[in-house]
Amino acid sequence: MDKNLKWVNEQKIIRTIEALEKNNMNGYLVENEEELIDKIKEIVSEGSMVACGGSISLFETGVIDHLRSDRYKFLDRYKEGLTKEEIVKIYKEAFFADAYFSSSNAITEDGQLYNVDGNGNRVAALLYGPEKVIIICGINKIVPTLDDAIKRNKTVSAPANAKRLNKNTPCTKVGYCMNCNSKERICSEYTVIKRQSIKGRIHVIFLNKEIGY
Repeated sequence: MDKNLKWVNEQKIIRTIEALEKNNMNGYLVENEEELIDKIKEIVSEGSMVACGGSISLFETGVIDHLRSDRYKFLDRYKEGLTKEEIVKIYKEAFFADAYFSSSNAITEDGQLYNVDGNGNRVAALLYGPEKVIIICGINKIVPTLDDAIKRNKTVSAPANAKRLNKNTPCTKVGYCMNCNSKERICSEYTVIKRQSIKGRIHVIFLNKEIGY
């Protein structure tokens, strides 16, 4: 990345971190994936029970591999061979996790987390349950306003995730949200976290690069 563009992006991340902290959420900027893992180790104690929501960002940054290490007790929703019933059981057990890992569909520069879910398990855990929530985001997830967050989900996150999940929805044909009524629709629960009431619960870690959808 060009050093001047990198600087511009850093200033955007710093502004967003300051806004998050005003909303009682912790924010961090790390230089690379190695620093990201080190920061996670600072926040989440060895031996903790951890879980995660559906997230390409967690795979791209090596977080899933880290969670699968012997350092934690990982409720691994991606473990090969799980039945549908076993996956639902993990979704429910995640509410009792010491730390829950996810990304966010968008984060506004005034410190709001915007997320859209299909089953509701991810957004529910972000809102309540796990002792800590760790959000991993790239610069591409930061938007100016809540309206921009909604637009980003409709034009990027939703169609990309629907395509990834091989859903037969209109957005997988045209590349943007059609506000469909398909039985395979993945946009069902819409949430905004404006402020966290429990200090030290939500931690947002940014990398100055594009990751995830």
